[in-house]
Amino acid sequence: MTTVMEKLSVTHSSFVIERSYPTTPERVFAAFADPAKKRRWFAEGEGFGVREFEMDFRVGGSEHSRFHMKDGTPLANDTSYHDIEPNRRIVFAYTMSVGGRRISTSLSTIELLPTEKGTDFVYTEQAAFFEGSDGPKIREAGWSGLFEQLAKELAR
Repeated sequence: MTTVMEKLSVTHSSFVIERSYPTTPERVFAAFADPAKKRRWFAEGEGFGVREFEMDFRVGGSEHSRFHMKDGTPLANDTSYHDIEPNRRIVFAYTMSVGGRRISTSLSTIELLPTEKGTDFVYTEQAAFFEGSDGPKIREAGWSGLFEQLAKELAR
């Protein structure tokens, strides 16, 4: 007998990543708001080729990235911005596709909290992963790697 869980085609998950950066919330925010800075740490990673990166950073704006892996597999990321409080918060939704097939849709929140030593950074993602997706553990690891790239961008 097939159970309801075996019939579900979506895996729901959420995770939180916390970091501290030794710089101001304004500099961290700028790394998300400035298209050249964001492209450097977000799109130009090792092992990926960037085909397209367009960004309209405002509430109601969008971001579109097109990449390919070393083996040529195409990847796409389509983002829409829902709430932006300069130097404090960014809320966005994004859908990822691999080989032209959607693998997930997520709602993400970035919070920037000033501290004596810089900025506490809190990233929260709520995701729906579809059949054949990378899944929650790999996605969390992916974002952790991106936030390492962000640290390098902030140290420039």
